[in-house]
Amino acid sequence: MPDLISTTLFAAEGGGGGLQFPPVENLVKWPAWFFEGTLLEFNKIAFISFIAMIVPVVLFLIAGRKAKLVPTGLQNTLETSIDFVEKQVVLPAIGPDGMRYLPMLLSMFFFIWIGNLFEVIPTAHMPANARMANPLVLALVAWAMFIGVGVKHHGLGYFKEALFPPGVPKALYLLVTPIELLSTFIIRPFSLAVRLFANMLAGHILLVTFSVLCITLWSASILAGVLVLSFPMLVAFTGFEFMVAFLQAFIFSLLTAVYIGGALHPAH
Repeated sequence: MPDLISTTLFAAEGGGGGLQFPPVENLVKWPAWFFEGTLLEFNKIAFISFIAMIVPVVLFLIAGRKAKLVPTGLQNTLETSIDFVEKQVVLPAIGPDGMRYLPMLLSMFFFIWIGNLFEVIPTAHMPANARMANPLVLALVAWAMFIGVGVKHHGLGYFKEALFPPGVPKALYLLVTPIELLSTFIIRPFSLAVRLFANMLAGHILLVTFSVLCITLWSASILAGVLVLSFPMLVAFTGFEFMVAFLQAFIFSLLTAVYIGGALHPAH
């Protein structure tokens, strides 16, 4: 949490003390480490994103180099994760034809999940996806992917089938076509990005709130008794955010698979 400990917890106004939480912008703005003010500006969020990209690559390389016929340890864990994405994301949303998209969806799942986990990792306390840049890029990748799949398998007729669904009375196309245009090609990527960003930012703010509250109550002896309630809540919300980190990665990957499946089989 940026400068959480150094944030002023009490505002002395007129000799009185009051609980003061850090402004929201202080929770998401991180100073540049390198190349400040340029397109290559590198900060803590970029570093976390880099780790989220590298860790799965390293893990799979290690597991693949020591692969055994009967998997154990890391190989077994990673094969289980592949099996999970295959059976819970690819096959239900796309079907057997979707196995060619398993590597992309698996990479997306791991990148989002590991980036989210930094919210509950000590000294990090910041999910990479609580900034809009990562969710937006991921959403644009999903958007480009399902449109590309649709065009590849159905040509430009994909847009006709998407905007002019068969079986609809022609008079209703005046209403249906604009709705399909907005929902399919504009709202989809926007909702994907905002869902991930908003959930992770809300969780981050929630943890910061209870962390500041615990620090304040610990410092204020007259209110120390309330710490008995606030600290367990902080622990509970930390566990809850650990679950949310996984759930958001799963939901994003699943919706991407659903959109790809819809482009691959528009008639369904």
